[in-house]
Amino acid sequence: MAGKYRVLVVDDQYVARGFFELQVSMTRRYELAASLANAEQAVSWCLEHPVDLVIMDVVMKYGLSGLTCARTIKNNRPKTKIILATSTAEARWLEKARRSGIEGFWFKEYSELSLSEVMDRVMAGELVYPDAPPNPEFGNVRKYELSPRELEVLRELTRNLTNEEIAANVGLSPKTVKRHIENLLAKTGYKNRIDLAVNARLLGLVVHEDEEEAEKKP
Repeated sequence: MAGKYRVLVVDDQYVARGFFELQVSMTRRYELAASLANAEQAVSWCLEHPVDLVIMDVVMKYGLSGLTCARTIKNNRPKTKIILATSTAEARWLEKARRSGIEGFWFKEYSELSLSEVMDRVMAGELVYPDAPPNPEFGNVRKYELSPRELEVLRELTRNLTNEEIAANVGLSPKTVKRHIENLLAKTGYKNRIDLAVNARLLGLVVHEDEEEAEKKP
């Protein structure tokens, strides 16, 4: 290698961004090109500057998601390698990232690989994805002891919706939604729907699509 790989890190959380920066600075193979808090800024940066590797969080507080902007980067700079990262246990993004040509996906809280290992393997030409999505504890069960329908209802429940609103969104009757919530409470041991929603959000168990593409500030 003639020189160090230039790395762009992108995360709207200051602490997480600092962790990425530290990981880059601790290696001899990489150098920090820039550190940004907004995924859309990352697109502009990659179009205007040489970047070998982008490490970017999926969910951003404002603006487009990391996944959406990663697709744009790949379309315009296909040789730029990208690692998407998340602190949640949401697995729906894995297949979307694969289809978009993203080289790596790293679950911050759950991966057995260190970020530096993922970086090295991606730059060596590998596709680095987990063998299976995270399966964290959720009350008295683990995530994938819940059915896909239960997870779908739970994802809507985290938005503080009524049974009628959830039913309209997922194509079920309010009575069926109520039954799914009762089953979730029985399996997990949580006391009520508020406990379910709060703990699902705290654990990053599921993330609703509306949170992937957050509203811009007015």
